[in-house]
Parts: sequence; structure tokens; C-alpha cells
Amino acid sequence: MEQPFSHRFVITCEHASNRIPGAYKHLFSGAEEELESHRGWDPGALHIAHTIKDALLAPIFIFPFTRLLIEPNRSAHHPELFSEFTRRLHRNEKAYIIDEYYRPYRETVEAYIDTTISRKQNVIHLSIHTFAPVLNGTIRDIDIGLLYDPHRPSETKLCKSWKQTLRNELVNPRIRMNRPYKGTSDGFTTSLRRRFGDAYTGIELEINQQFFYDGGDRWTSLHKGLTKSLLHIQD
Repeated sequence: MEQPFSHRFVITCEHASNRIPGAYKHLFSGAEEELESHRGWDPGALHIAHTIKDALLAPIFIFPFTRLLIEPNRSAHHPELFSEFTRRLHRNEKAYIIDEYYRPYRETVEAYIDTTISRKQNVIHLSIHTFAPVLNGTIRDIDIGLLYDPHRPSETKLCKSWKQTLRNELVNPRIRMNRPYKGTSDGFTTSLRRRFGDAYTGIELEINQQFFYDGGDRWTSLHKGLTKSLLHIQD
């Protein structure tokens, strides 16, 4: 009789950095403000990703360059794959950026998931992001967003469980499902669902960047609460 699948966590961070490869720094001359803003990276996301990686003893994959070079969390044909800084490059240069930076990252993650599933282990993928507390003048009145596909039972169950454990570990957290973005929008998890089916569970964790900006006890408490909550959901 065939053994039932176990599961394995994998952590990714698509917007960990606002670094620019040397060959493209000239494109961003005078763009320091954009690079330092939420448009250039997700402040605090890498720290959170490492906290979760350590708690779960899970592998982590990090895209090491700014999303303003190319957006690793969009499909290759998405109109916002390239930013205003790279959109007007010649198509051959765009193809090179895709082949040199975008595809290697995504294909490395996909290969790991494929290998894991082939070894009879289901994959729970946590993609770690942070979001700006104010966007276009609108205050985003949430602390934590859990993004998932509500039509997929494994993702619904995990997010409901995680939401409850986070409520137990954090002080009055404002947690919302599929906010500030929809979990079914174009993204890395969306494409991985199509490729790997029911053996794959993809969740995007969104943390308000105000935690990172405040620092101190609030930032520390968030990390501790996340760590404790993950000890419950991994079983």
C-alpha cells in the first residue's frame, strides 16, 4: 500500500532587496527615492523570511535584486514585469534580463518543489512580503494579511488555523484574509498552483511595514509571535 504524503515547507522572498546589478545602475541614476521606497523592495521582508526559515528549519530562496529591474512575482507576460526604468529597453536586453535574473530564480524554486513532490512530500510554500502602511493617501488598517486561493481547501484550512494561532500569540493583531491584495492575482504562487496542483499549497504572508519602521519591542514581538504561531501550524 502506498504511503500517504507528508509535507515540507519552503520559504521564498521575492522582494528582499533593492540592489541593482552593476550593468544596470545607470538606468537608476537619480532614482534613490524610488529604490528606497516600497516600490524598490519590501522593507523587513528578508528579516521575517529568515525568522520563519529558522522556526520551520525550511529551505529559503531569495531574489537578490530590486523589483524595479524585473518583477519576480509576476508572470513573464505581465504588463508590469518591467518598471518604468527598464520598460523601454530593447527587447533583446529585456530577454537577457529575463534569462539572467528572472528565470534562474523562479526555475530554482520550481525545481526544488518538483523534486520534493516526486519524493512523496507535499509542499507548503510561504512567500514573504511586506506592504506600505499608506498607499496613495489611503491608510491600510491591517497588520497582517494572509493571501491564498479560497477555492483550495488546503490553503483555506492552513490560513484559518494560522490566523487563530497568530491571534493567540500577538497583542490585538489586525489580521485579514486576502488583504491588502487578493491571493488569486497574478503572482508566483498562482503559477505554481497551476503547475503542481493539489500537492502544492501556496500562501503569501503580508506584514505591514510599520512594524519594521517602528522597530524596537514591536518588531521583536512580531518575530516572536510569528515563531510561536508556526510551531502550531507545522504539525
